[in-house]
Amino acid sequence: MFFWISLLIVFYTYIGYGIVLYILVKIKELFHAPNHPSAPADEALPHLTLFIAAYNEEDIVDEKMQNCLELDYPSDKLHIVWVTDGSNDRTNEKLSHWPQATVLHQPERRGKTAAMNRGMQFIETPIVVFTDANTHINKEALREIMTAFSDPKVGCVAGEKRIAVQDKDNAAGGGEGIYWKYESTLKGLDSRLYSTAGAAGELFAIRRELFEEMPTDTLLDDFILSLRIVMRGYKIAYCAQAYATESGSADMNEEEKRKVRIAAGGLQSIKRLHPLLNPFRYGIFSFQYVSHRVLRWSLTPILLFLLLPLNVVLIFTADATLVYAVMAVLQAMFYLMGIWGYYLSRKHIKNKILFVPYYFLFMNVNVIRGFNYLRHRKGNSGAWEKAKRAGK
Repeated sequence: MFFWISLLIVFYTYIGYGIVLYILVKIKELFHAPNHPSAPADEALPHLTLFIAAYNEEDIVDEKMQNCLELDYPSDKLHIVWVTDGSNDRTNEKLSHWPQATVLHQPERRGKTAAMNRGMQFIETPIVVFTDANTHINKEALREIMTAFSDPKVGCVAGEKRIAVQDKDNAAGGGEGIYWKYESTLKGLDSRLYSTAGAAGELFAIRRELFEEMPTDTLLDDFILSLRIVMRGYKIAYCAQAYATESGSADMNEEEKRKVRIAAGGLQSIKRLHPLLNPFRYGIFSFQYVSHRVLRWSLTPILLFLLLPLNVVLIFTADATLVYAVMAVLQAMFYLMGIWGYYLSRKHIKNKILFVPYYFLFMNVNVIRGFNYLRHRKGNSGAWEKAKRAGK
């Protein structure tokens, strides 16, 4: 029985929730047609701040500023703020050549969350758009975000994250790209049902009055900040027409840094956002949060790696030997495909079909590593080593 329950949870987490979510959205939209708000006129657009927390980004400062200035938004209403705490390269020097940018800098590096907390004290615009220095935002993004904010129940707007297509994607870039396409689909469906279950730091926006300072050791500042807004009774709208594009990780070693930190941050978030687990208080969103986030960061990876040994034991102890034997063979084939994908990745041989099982297993292994990372982490700084991106 434990084997079948575990298998059901694993299937539900990665495939079943998407199916259930799709059905629920279709049922909802049969009775309530989706609302498509119109874009505000220029005179109705509010002042907004593009908020960029950056550490030693001298190589991409000019490219990012050029991208910011090309965005389709009234220039007199667009404010660009960089918080460069701890940067000791030429980031500040390069920013000094851009009069359109306001730079907030202090020598001490305490991590991104501390930089956000400090920088937000100087922000006065009603809308704040957070974006990473190494991403490229599409020209229409800010107008699309403001359209989503026309619903007063929306307190946060999550943009879409896209991975730039490379001529020769490695397992990191190829696997991450496929993962984010699926993730974006789920986020869109979540938003159509009720609310997206968290925003990604590459591009998201909030109402300024809803910002709350976070503990400086917070690992997933974007996730914690956006879900605290949900806890205050607002929704997170997903806006696929506002997207940030970035390169995949340079290799799987660099991708591992990201995945372990994200997994540890997910576990940290589950503890700090524990009220969201109460369906009597948060209703449908608790269902979305647990299904889309909590299971992935806690129970499911453990059950996934227990399935094969449990399966082998059942072959020799249960009555339906043939059924369990077939399932064990299928699992073994999946692991072998993942191992072969790993081998090809090490040899820099492109094979996106095998990158999928490899990246899937890789993600789940790093969730378990995240437990260990969080347990041995010291201090209250949110600083962490950046993962290198392809082509950077």
